[in-house]
Amino acid sequence: RLRSAPVAVRFVTNTTKESKRDLLERLTGLGFDIAEHEIFTSLTAARNLLEQQQVRPLLLVDDKALPDFTGIGTDDPNAVVVGLAPEHFHYEMMNRAFR
Repeated sequence: RLRSAPVAVRFVTNTTKESKRDLLERLTGLGFDIAEHEIFTSLTAARNLLEQQQVRPLLLVDDKALPDFTGIGTDDPNAVVVGLAPEHFHYEMMNRAFR
């Protein structure tokens, strides 16, 4: 019924462990009729903010989430994006993030 209604359909999630493309593959595999542009994640929101603020982030996100930041400059970071990525939470990386 939603598809035939005059409203935009969006699938919203706060996951930070996987890219939008991976999420799309998982959802279509479960039988959802969904397009990538209909998915809005917390990573989407983070990317939008990075672009609006024109900052260069240190990305503390799972490696599977990195494709959602393709094209975002990360040299000489002046911001930090934190996601669910326990492998990145160690002394060296946290020290780098605080600097």
